[in-house]
Amino acid sequence: MAGQQRKNIYPGLEVEIVLKQDQRTGKTTRGIVKDLLTNSPTHPHGIKVRLQDGQVGRVKTIVSSGKP
Repeated sequence: MAGQQRKNIYPGLEVEIVLKQDQRTGKTTRGIVKDLLTNSPTHPHGIKVRLQDGQVGRVKTIVSSGKP
C-alpha cells in the first residue's frame, strides 16, 4: 500500500486520511498534504500527515499527485 511508505508521500499530494477519532469506523477525509509527521520510512497503519486545513491523520489512499 502506497500510504505506508514515506517515499510516496510529499507536500501538495491529494490523499485520503483516517483521523484519530475515525479509526474505529475507518471513515476517510480527503485533503492536500502540508507536512509529513512520521519520520520512519514506513509505518504499518499509514504515514501520519497534516493536511493544509490543519487536520492530522494517517494516509490510507493517494488520490492524485500534486504535480502537473
